[in-house]
Amino acid sequence: MPKSIWTALLIALLCAPVRAEDASRQEIRSLDEQVQEIKSDVLAISAELNLLEEKLLYPSNTQVAVFVELADGEDFRLDAVQVSIDGRLVAHYIYSFKELEALQNGGVQRIYTGNVPTGEHQIAVAVSGKRSGGDDFSRSQTFPFTKGVEPELLGITLAASGDPGIQLGSW
Repeated sequence: MPKSIWTALLIALLCAPVRAEDASRQEIRSLDEQVQEIKSDVLAISAELNLLEEKLLYPSNTQVAVFVELADGEDFRLDAVQVSIDGRLVAHYIYSFKELEALQNGGVQRIYTGNVPTGEHQIAVAVSGKRSGGDDFSRSQTFPFTKGVEPELLGITLAASGDPGIQLGSW
């Protein structure tokens, strides 16, 4: 055989594994892209299912959501909040340092979401914590609210100083 044929054959044999590696890399990239697309689809479906679940569990004509926030400028240490609706305990929460820090920086916590029939109701809020001087404090207050056909969003604003220390408002 002529020398050029041997050279061409040798080059073809040496380059074959490189081409196979390139093809394998392209297949892996293609599979990775497909996996990423599937992940995105699964996350979108999960979000839709969560919305549907919330609509089924808490229909808008009975839904009540209760949020907690600290009044502006408050730096007391909030230890716990307890919420009762119509005499039934619906939420009791003990705060960690990070959660308290988030509230002090303007954060809001959804402490309860549930079902309440339309009409007149009572919400009782009990709060415990420490003032900035180290004194313990505990307050509780009861508020009336009316649940209409639309979802009811109630905001509880807490303060260690001033009166009242607990305020309820619609959001």
